[in-house]
Amino acid sequence: MTANPESAPTPYTSGEKQTLHESLDWHRDAVLWKLEGLDDEQVRRVMTPSGTNLLGLVKHLASVEYGWFRTTFGREVEPLWFDPFSEEDMSAGQGETTEQIVEFYGRARAASDRTITELGLDDTGTSGHGRTVSLRWVLVHMIEETARHAGHMDILRELIDGATGDHQPG
Repeated sequence: MTANPESAPTPYTSGEKQTLHESLDWHRDAVLWKLEGLDDEQVRRVMTPSGTNLLGLVKHLASVEYGWFRTTFGREVEPLWFDPFSEEDMSAGQGETTEQIVEFYGRARAASDRTITELGLDDTGTSGHGRTVSLRWVLVHMIEETARHAGHMDILRELIDGATGDHQPG
């Protein structure tokens, strides 16, 4: 199933910032849809030799949202209970619930949205790699990152129960 650009929420004539933000939200929502209707075993099921699973990808995306939108621009990040630099953000630990990780993603999205709202596209920060980056660059990067992992999740979901697509069929 391919995405239908006619169903995307971004108006074709929106300004640049709104277009970028709504595009990011479109992919964020697709990520969450990939978990809908699945039980705990299914969202944790390791589907690749590298250990990739649906819930781990959501945890990773929450972690990178905080890193790129908050840390890069010198804004507060909630204390993390894992080390995102040692691949701990790519899997759900035994004590981590689906609800906990989905809520973590929701908080990361909300914090990122505040940064997007408060800054201009040309405002800059310093990435974890020490490079000066604009909010525009971070938005484009996070659209790429989120869409990439939503695509991974689409494949995993299809292998689990056959469901495909970027959003639940209407």
